Amino acid sequence: MSTYNPYENFISTIINAAKVLDIPENDYISMLYPERELKVNFPVKMDDGSVKMFEGYRVQHSSLLGPCKGGIRYHQNVNTDEVKALAGWMTFKCALVGIPYGGAKGAVKVDPRILSIEELQRLTRRYITMILPIIGPEKDIPAPDVNTNAEVMAWIMDTYSMLKGYAIPEVVTGKPIAIGGSLGRHEATGRGVMITTREILSKMGKSISNVTVAVQGMGNVGSIAAKLIYNEGGRIVAISDVSCGIYDPNGLNIPKIIDFLATKGNLLKDYDDAHLQKISNAELLELDVDVIVPAALENQITEQNAANIKAGLIVEGANGPTTVSADEILEENGILVVPDILANAGGVIVSYFEWVQNIQSLFWDEEEINKQLNKIMTKAIDAVYALHSEKDLSLRTSAYCLALERIVDAKQARAIFP
Repeated sequence: MSTYNPYENFISTIINAAKVLDIPENDYISMLYPERELKVNFPVKMDDGSVKMFEGYRVQHSSLLGPCKGGIRYHQNVNTDEVKALAGWMTFKCALVGIPYGGAKGAVKVDPRILSIEELQRLTRRYITMILPIIGPEKDIPAPDVNTNAEVMAWIMDTYSMLKGYAIPEVVTGKPIAIGGSLGRHEATGRGVMITTREILSKMGKSISNVTVAVQGMGNVGSIAAKLIYNEGGRIVAISDVSCGIYDPNGLNIPKIIDFLATKGNLLKDYDDAHLQKISNAELLELDVDVIVPAALENQITEQNAANIKAGLIVEGANGPTTVSADEILEENGILVVPDILANAGGVIVSYFEWVQNIQSLFWDEEEINKQLNKIMTKAIDAVYALHSEKDLSLRTSAYCLALERIVDAKQARAIFP
């Protein structure tokens, strides 16, 4: 397990933003603690007839600005502090981009690769039954995250609906289109990463079509970000997944590689091309490129490797890929870091669109969704970059300052109950 505590990183960032804004502790202290933490243990019958116990979590960090919102991840190394941090980041992400949600996150400690599809479905349905009292379309709306997808969201929607007695599509986002999912949702987080990369490069006086890019992680976020940056003319020279990284200074054929990875069981270590070189995930981060997109897991850029990073721009596709101590080193070296709460906000923005469409029973076309996503993302990017330029702050501090101001304003307006 990593020695880095992501929740301590999260708290440090809030306190730093509060100092910059000169906000007294009384006005932000509630943001240092989740409103509600639920830990559950539940049995699942395996295909061989045995019964295994699993541990799950749902953390609601804040409902100050609206219903809690956040994904569910399945990962063997997940723990309470990780889920708390992810929930907290969601609160600030929603506040930053101006959508009426608070933050939440859920997880099950499991390696889903070793379960059959039937076992995974039983696990999902039992986990949702266990957290049922605290979720709902007006309370807490789950979504996909690491190792979960539209199929898992469909099981969640069905389980909740069966237990309530009628169809409730708005209980979860990231669903298949057939049961109320939104067009553009699958690509939304990766699209947001591309928009962020394009807009920040433009503000730096560069064009996305004239840069080299390395993408760590080829899950939903990384693969779509890589494809869309490639489509915009960016030269993707390196990508990686859990098995290894591949590097070609002349640029990789991203559509061809994504087609290869689409076959179940295919990994980059099995991808053969005479022009490329196999590298590690760690080596990818230290390549001499213009842009790095860390889109894997937390704590990938630490004080151990931050000084070796050569890219001028880091766009955080994953949640929490950079530690606080690494941030300080990167800032000293003049490397611009676009924080996760801005760079990967595309997913929750289009999740919000999906929730609204479900409530209204009125669906939008993909062109409208992408147009509105672009509008909200660019507005947030402009605001963060303007504060960064005006006050000479890091982009992360600028983003947290803007989000914290909105949260504190709301807290003051609502006051403390009772």
